[in-house]
Order: sequence, then structure tokens, then C-alpha cells
Amino acid sequence: MRVLVAGLIGGILMFVWGVVAHMALGLGEVGFRLPANENVALSGLQEGLGSQAGVYMLPSLDPKKMGNVAEVRAYSIKAVRSPYAWVVYQPQGTDMMQMGPQIGRQWASDTLSALALAFVMGLAGLGFRRRLAVAAAAAIFAWLSTMLPYWNWYRFPLDFTYAALGEQLIGWLIAGAAMAWWLGRSERKLAR
Repeated sequence: MRVLVAGLIGGILMFVWGVVAHMALGLGEVGFRLPANENVALSGLQEGLGSQAGVYMLPSLDPKKMGNVAEVRAYSIKAVRSPYAWVVYQPQGTDMMQMGPQIGRQWASDTLSALALAFVMGLAGLGFRRRLAVAAAAAIFAWLSTMLPYWNWYRFPLDFTYAALGEQLIGWLIAGAAMAWWLGRSERKLAR
């Protein structure tokens, strides 16, 4: 039960921190740019990507053609001479200002993450500082295993990548401190 309560506390605090980080501090928009001509870009996406939603990397090479030396050479030349884009594409679009479902999913994601972290933090009778160190290590692990590869392989902007580290580390330190305090309550009672 104490892990469940710690997870709920952590999930709420992480969600609130996410609101502050995105709405007040702008950490969620670091590295984002406005297009020079949005209408041209959008019509080009519809014409070039068609009707299938997905993630697209431009320029691209069909994996089936990677064994063809001429195709790989042509791709390499094109890749050096062309702009690069990593696109999450939905041909039908969505009103991003209607955030109700996204807010619910974000809260659920934060709470499930906090529950997993509370479980790990509660496995051993660690003190407050060590539990907080576990929270920091988990945040850094998640960033190193997700955001750094996105920067490396998909060329996410470095400022975006660093902002994600700041957001996650600060958030999980805040949530982790409350979770570590809660998890340590029963140990403090036993020590009396």
C-alpha cells in the first residue's frame, strides 16, 4: 500500500511539474521552430507522404535496397545534398488545442512511471538520500536510453535534448523526494 500511495504522490507531482515546465517555463518547446511557409510545407507533406500515417525520415532509403551499391551511393549523395527531416505524420490532422485526452494519458503515464519508480525505491530499506539518488538515476537512465539516441540517430536538436534532460531530472527529483519521504515514514516509525 505504501508503494501505491508513493506512486500516486509521485505521479501527481510529476504531472504538476510537467504543466509548470511546459506552460510556464517553455521547456517543452525548446528547439521547436516555426516553418518559413507552413502552407507549402503542409501541401508538400500531403503530396509526398500520401495517406498513410507513420514516422518518416527524409531522405530515405528502402531497407530492401540496402544491398544495392548503386542505390546506396545515390542515397548517400542525396542525403548530403538535401535537407533532412524526421516527421511524425498524420494525413487527417488533429486539433492540438483539444488536449483533454492527451492530458489524461499524460497523467496516466506519469502515475505508471511513478509507480514503477516507487516499487524500485521501496525494494530495500534505503534512506531518503539513497532513494532520491535512485530517482535521479532513473531519470538519467531514461534520458540516456531514449533522448540521447534520438539526438544521435534522428538528429533531434541538442537544445531540445538538453531541455528534456532538465525537465525529467528536475521533475523526478521533486517527485522522488516526496516518494522517498513517504516510503521512509514506516521505517521512521519502526525506529522509534
